[in-house]
Amino acid sequence: MRENDLSSHHNPWKTLGVRSIYENPWLRLEEHDVINPAGGKNLYGKICFLNQAVGVIPVDEAGNTWLVGQYRYTLDDYSWEIPEGGSPLGEDPMETARRELREETGLIAQDIQLLLSLHTSNSVTDEEGFIYLAKGLELGETEHEDTEDITVRKLPLEEAINMAIKGEITDAISLAGLYRLAIDIR
Repeated sequence: MRENDLSSHHNPWKTLGVRSIYENPWLRLEEHDVINPAGGKNLYGKICFLNQAVGVIPVDEAGNTWLVGQYRYTLDDYSWEIPEGGSPLGEDPMETARRELREETGLIAQDIQLLLSLHTSNSVTDEEGFIYLAKGLELGETEHEDTEDITVRKLPLEEAINMAIKGEITDAISLAGLYRLAIDIR
């Protein structure tokens, strides 16, 4: 068996019961009674997101990109990020990427392609993330939501990648996408 052959791995956990502890329009907190791989009984907390995480990195012909800055209540801090948002389960994440790009930056992409997919924090949540690369950009109007007080910043892609490397960007979706692009262009 090869280590990276995931088809040969089985689930060593056994679920005895599941209780919903809390739910709102964005997430559900569950408590699972389980038998762990060593045979012991445990409680396992799981956050089930009711949306998928979607980010999009716009890049123009001159090698510029756009970041959005906003205060993140959960962190009690300001955050520079790629345009991103939640995609309701069942909605095409690519369409969400197009919408978030337009709403947050005013940009409309003629070409958009999946850059990578990931699990955002797989030890505590089932959230899936999708990150897209957008090209062929045209400028339109922004449509910020009531909960968004966004600053839009146009800068060279290399500068955004350097912000990620220096720790000035800490958002996981943004980091994954920018690091992937750094590998592709360097």
